[in-house]
Amino acid sequence: MKFDKERLFWVHEPKSYKIDDDRIVIATAPETDFWRRTYYGFCHDNAPALLIKTDERYFSFGVRTDFNFSKRFDQCGIMIYQNEENSVKVGVEYHNESEQWLGSVVTNNGFSDWATTIVPPQDHMYLRVSRRESDFLIENSADGVNYNQMRITHLCEGGGEINIGLFACSAEDGSFDAVFTEFGFTDCKWEAHK
Repeated sequence: MKFDKERLFWVHEPKSYKIDDDRIVIATAPETDFWRRTYYGFCHDNAPALLIKTDERYFSFGVRTDFNFSKRFDQCGIMIYQNEENSVKVGVEYHNESEQWLGSVVTNNGFSDWATTIVPPQDHMYLRVSRRESDFLIENSADGVNYNQMRITHLCEGGGEINIGLFACSAEDGSFDAVFTEFGFTDCKWEAHK
């Protein structure tokens, strides 16, 4: 399967973006994010996500993200978006001048969780999500060759057709250009458990 621009669709189309065959740029707007209820109590569902539908049950989807973060919680990466109550957000985000957070938010049945690890400041990251039916392996890489596991998760509404692609947002008062290259689908890189 190909991340074909003719089949892409937006959830919350941004004001500024550019889509080419091998490069996508999304300009974020302030106070945009995906989050449901947990801890903070608020619900945000207003960030742009550029998605494609697939009913393939076993695949990997990867991307290189380049960014020029400036404000806390500026972030970009891979998104699975079924609806407001069920989604997966995988990315890297700005925290302060000395650290970034590599993390994922999984929202099941209207409640989000947030798993993070601190990484040194950088200007790009490779991300990959592999699907085995309704279970997903989330990985990252500095070089696009050697990947590290971030988490394994289940998506309650992830067993049939899913919507997967790219997202970018600025949860506070930031704005930046998220640049996506080297995106696409491959055979599933996540082997079956034996």
